Amino acid sequence: MAASPTNPYSEAGVDTAAGDRAVELMKSSVRATHGPEVLGGFGGFAGLFDASALLGYTKPLLATSTDGVGTKVAIAQAIDKHDTIGQDLVGMVVDDIVVVGAKPLFMTDYIACGKVVPERIADIVRGIADACTATGTALVGGETAEHPGLLGPGDYDVAGAATGIVEADAVLGADRVQDGDVVLALASSGLHSNGYSLVRHIITGAGIGYGDDAADLGTTWGEALLEPTRLYTLPLLRLIETLSDGSIHSLSHVTGGGIAANLARVLPVGSWAEVDRATWSPSPIFRVLSDISGTGLESTEGTWNLGIGFLAVIDQRQKDAAITALAAEGIHAWQVATVGTGARPAGEFEEGAKGVDGGAVRLVGAYADGAE
Repeated sequence: MAASPTNPYSEAGVDTAAGDRAVELMKSSVRATHGPEVLGGFGGFAGLFDASALLGYTKPLLATSTDGVGTKVAIAQAIDKHDTIGQDLVGMVVDDIVVVGAKPLFMTDYIACGKVVPERIADIVRGIADACTATGTALVGGETAEHPGLLGPGDYDVAGAATGIVEADAVLGADRVQDGDVVLALASSGLHSNGYSLVRHIITGAGIGYGDDAADLGTTWGEALLEPTRLYTLPLLRLIETLSDGSIHSLSHVTGGGIAANLARVLPVGSWAEVDRATWSPSPIFRVLSDISGTGLESTEGTWNLGIGFLAVIDQRQKDAAITALAAEGIHAWQVATVGTGARPAGEFEEGAKGVDGGAVRLVGAYADGAE
């Protein structure tokens, strides 16, 4: 009796059947993000989005962003918990779009892995889909690629891209910022998805395991470090709509580079701001990691968000209204700086961040003690 023919692709380490099972497990989550604008169903070579909605705009501009989650995925892999990484991805990608005042339309994702484990892939995509729903974004397509020999069996990386839309005369940016504008900080949920190479270096150097109890954080180290990124898109879009007088001038997503660098990007050339550390107390995760490493919080200001996930530069007359509106969304906000356009105080400022000829920013004072 002749032997059954072998599948050379399987022998090479690629399991197409596992990929098909992963697709079946994620279908319902992805479909839940689809409104009537999404056409063609699930599993096509390309996602289709009905662009007739753009006809209601006078001069629609498309906004686009792409990003990943970085080495935070290594912690998810270490403790075999994959249901929050998807929210981190959406936070990194979609929350960049709202910076210009754009409403997200759709997103696609890409997962590269050493071996397709259907349940793991489904967990990741379920997290992406749930976060897409929470930001009003349709997940219209994606790809899972198996790379045996390049990635280990338990390794994976995720990336995504999103597109949004904004009316040309409603684009937020540095050109709207004025002297005396208030800079509001919006609280982060923790580390979000930046600076994890430093986090992992600190943890490894201290001989800490991700399954170890983190007494000061009330959970294990792995769980604490996987706290998902807060999503700001819909609360900020509603804030822009609520303060419809154009008093929201610019927004900044505090990601790689920290507070000063990201604020400088959305301020005009010649302007400056001093962010007062005394207005908030960085949450315990930052303090504990800093204590373990034996360095001060100030040394991590170019790496971690230190408790500020977003910054909003607004007309000073609308400060209280904005803080109240954000509080109703469950987001603590407070004033950290005022924008100046006159003579700049002496001393070192950060400017020209990320290649942008923007404003100048520095952090001053000492952090407040205790919880805010």
